[in-house]
Amino acid sequence: MSRFHSCLAPVRIIRQALLPGFSALLIAAGWAPVPASFAKDQPASRVQQKPDPETLLIEVYKALGANQLRIAQAKADALVEAYPNFRLGHLIRGDLLMMHTRPVTALGAAAGAPEDKLRDLRDEAMVRLRSLRERPSPDRVPRPVLQLREDQKHVLVVDAKRSRLYVYENQGGQLKFLTDYYVSQGKLGIHKVKEGDQRTPVGVYYITSRLSGARLPDFYGSGALPINYPNEWDKLHGRSGSGIWLHGTPSDNFSRPPLSSDGCVVLTNPDLHKLSESVEIGKTPVVISEQVEFVDQAQWNKERELAAGLVDGWRRAIESADLTKLMSMYSRQFRSERGEDLSTWFARHQQFAGAPKNVSLTLREMTSFFYPGSDNLIVSTFTQDAVIGKVKSSVRKRQYWAKEGAQWKIVYEAII
Repeated sequence: MSRFHSCLAPVRIIRQALLPGFSALLIAAGWAPVPASFAKDQPASRVQQKPDPETLLIEVYKALGANQLRIAQAKADALVEAYPNFRLGHLIRGDLLMMHTRPVTALGAAAGAPEDKLRDLRDEAMVRLRSLRERPSPDRVPRPVLQLREDQKHVLVVDAKRSRLYVYENQGGQLKFLTDYYVSQGKLGIHKVKEGDQRTPVGVYYITSRLSGARLPDFYGSGALPINYPNEWDKLHGRSGSGIWLHGTPSDNFSRPPLSSDGCVVLTNPDLHKLSESVEIGKTPVVISEQVEFVDQAQWNKERELAAGLVDGWRRAIESADLTKLMSMYSRQFRSERGEDLSTWFARHQQFAGAPKNVSLTLREMTSFFYPGSDNLIVSTFTQDAVIGKVKSSVRKRQYWAKEGAQWKIVYEAII
């Protein structure tokens, strides 16, 4: 029998009837057994000013698992004192108060409470518990992020299933986990297709601006960070809509349920403020996935080399002036931003054909991502410096590579 289950043995009234609802929540969330060291009494005075709300939530549940109702109550009291508009905190505190007088068999035991509101708060409690337990190991990295430019200091990775936003720092090309935040998403989940569908888009985006709370209605909280949805891949696939932001919460509510926005990614106001410090306008990528896979360094290096090798092979094909080889690197499903097929588009982009023996290409400032939603799609962006005879040019280019059978082919390419 695990320590968690043994903590709930029928020894006294708290163990007999008061904890089953909370136990079920912890078990469903897969929470680890309560450490023995936590069973010692801890005075409420040790709770620091403005503690992390999720840390206090976990301490409440740990105390309950250790049959320490007084400590759990003190933690819950501290939570609502520090965050008086945290509705989940008030719900848990109310259940704890009832535990002193009668059995509590479920989270949110108050009679007559609206069931839809209770369901939202239970969902929030569940995803917060799960995400903290499943926090990625420091020695693993998010698989979608293959390469960042040197001047991109951070990348934001949103995991819709976990209702979590992870922040990674770019340290000389290596990714280091910094922190993570609870987030809300669209009422109907992800895979946004059109305006008003109440879904959050999936893809690779960039922060385009910063809007202060003073310029916005209270609904958006302390501010907003718009992203460039729809991007070129969205437009190519007929996805529409606009106004997808990372933003805060109204002043009367600390956080929102996991599925509650019209498509934006919503953070608490304190978290948005901290996140804003990691954001550079026009540079910071935002990768939104249904569920993020975290891989070890060996796999990440291998897939990073794959992405870099695809683009470098394309570069060498141009320098070789072998148009047949170059054309073979493009998919028959290729479509341009104008909707052109490959032959039409290629006829318009043969700027290297005039000097077949005197073309030099240098690629720099490259970024590469596995595009969320598919293991078989890589998007790479780079600056292309070309020397054709005595003519020099420089453009920023983006390519989407799809795996077709055993081969990777370019399915979209554009100057951005």
